[in-house]
Amino acid sequence: MSTEHLAVLQLGTARWMEWRRRNPQVHPDLANANLVSAKLPNIDFRMVSLRSANLIGADLSQSDFQGADLYAANLIAADLREANLRGADLCTASLCRANLFRANLLEAELGHAQAIGANFYAAELINADLAYADLRQAKLILAHLSGANLRSANLCEADLQGADLRWANLRRANLSGANLSHANLRGADLKYANLQGAIAPDGSLYDE
Repeated sequence: MSTEHLAVLQLGTARWMEWRRRNPQVHPDLANANLVSAKLPNIDFRMVSLRSANLIGADLSQSDFQGADLYAANLIAADLREANLRGADLCTASLCRANLFRANLLEAELGHAQAIGANFYAAELINADLAYADLRQAKLILAHLSGANLRSANLCEADLQGADLRWANLRRANLSGANLSHANLRGADLKYANLQGAIAPDGSLYDE
């Protein structure tokens, strides 16, 4: 972590944004920074390293994280409503109970992420990598997951009502008790997936 970069951020959003405009070639290093409950809405975190940063309960709504490194970041209960996380690295990140309402996660890396109870309502997850992610009881209503990699993901009791899962890789995924009512599964790979007790797109129950 760069103490200089953290010091600029601590001066407030306006100063940070001004500094970023004046230093467009710099990719700030905030790895391991302690930003618990920070108020950072609408901030420019493009290409910033927040690797292993502590962002529990932070307000990051509508912020821009395009291409950011959030590997192993702690985002438990963080507010990421309408944030731009396109292409961001969130592998092994903690997103439990985080609010990602309408967030842009196109082509984001979420492999092995912990997102129990997270809200992904209408989020853009097209071609995102969620392999082995823990999405138990996550709210993925109307989420756009076409082409997403959900191989071996845990979606137990997840709410996927109306989700777009066309051509998604759900091989070996745990969908037990999940709600897939009105979901689009055209072309999805469900080989070896656990659908015990899940609600099918037509409202019926899967037997196995």
